[in-house]
Amino acid sequence: MATSQTNQISPAQEAGRPQPQTTVESSGGPFIRHSQPGRAPIYNLSSLAFGGITTQPLVARPGYFRNFRVTHTVSGGTGTSATYPADSPYNLNSLITLKDAFGTPLIVGPGYEVANLIGLYSGGFGVNNGSNLASNLPSWSAFTTAGNGTFSYALPLEYAKGFGTLSGANASLLPTLQFNYAASASFYSVAPGGTPVIQTQVDTDFYWLPEGTSQIEPPGLGSTRQWILQQANPSISSTASARLQLPRLGGYLDSLIFEVRDSTGARIDTAWPSRLQLYVDGVPLIDSTMAEIYDDMWIQFGGVARPSGVIAFSRKTSLNQQSLGLLDTYETALSTNPGTLVEINGAPWGTITNSPATLSCLVGQVVPTGAMIQGLPEL
Repeated sequence: MATSQTNQISPAQEAGRPQPQTTVESSGGPFIRHSQPGRAPIYNLSSLAFGGITTQPLVARPGYFRNFRVTHTVSGGTGTSATYPADSPYNLNSLITLKDAFGTPLIVGPGYEVANLIGLYSGGFGVNNGSNLASNLPSWSAFTTAGNGTFSYALPLEYAKGFGTLSGANASLLPTLQFNYAASASFYSVAPGGTPVIQTQVDTDFYWLPEGTSQIEPPGLGSTRQWILQQANPSISSTASARLQLPRLGGYLDSLIFEVRDSTGARIDTAWPSRLQLYVDGVPLIDSTMAEIYDDMWIQFGGVARPSGVIAFSRKTSLNQQSLGLLDTYETALSTNPGTLVEINGAPWGTITNSPATLSCLVGQVVPTGAMIQGLPEL
């Protein structure tokens, strides 16, 4: 008689039983204890033309966007004659626009300011050891006389650990990202042979949705840090004495990045006065020699060489003389409202060969949901 094999067969459910999640934390505590940092692709587009526009929709991710990592590769150029202007390769984009799902501008500005200056001085990506300069990163491939090269940068959303993230799990409520590529004649001083094309890859660093818990979300969800390039008025004549005004602001300012360009659009250092004053509502908050400002920048931003024509003031130094990236209490962020007047004064301004010059300010502005969270709360 055949022996029954009933007891030798495992129940069918055994074969499909999932592996247990081993990283689940016990309930309680901050958001970052329950979430996991992750990275995922968004899109990778090739054979894009100079002068074109990329408006590729972003894709949902099961968590909260911390930043968008961007890599641009230019290839297909030939020969040995290509040369570049001073803002290259960051001027590959004439405009970069990042908005949230409701159309609020989060980052709006030309490529040089967005792809270079935000990384240098925001503390949102790279910090203190030269990693805030794109050309120091291993992903950098210097642009050649054939017209080809690669550079990477981040569009940071997170301004302190866990703060400033955007929800990425709802496919109908995603941010939008647009790249306006410069014309070849603007990107190159002398164009290479062949017809170079652009490849743009976008990834994201994000926080996974917390596993095994409910109603856990990032601190201050809905708070954003916005970067807008604004032009101060009036323009600057050579050796003139003038106090320039910024457009009205609002929110908590953590970064003021000033950039002066002459009438040809070139960044220049000669326009800076020997002594500079920064006024807030008529009060000279900073009255400093340019040498002191340059020294402060060297200390605050990790000894990275200062681009010509650029100075930066950081309010992300609550805990240290240096900007510590995402580690800051925001105790020293400058509180402003639409009535706040910020001015910058030179008496006189320096010599400007191609006059007049224009002064622009890239403002890092935190707009909180409710009250600004300060100190060192649990995240």
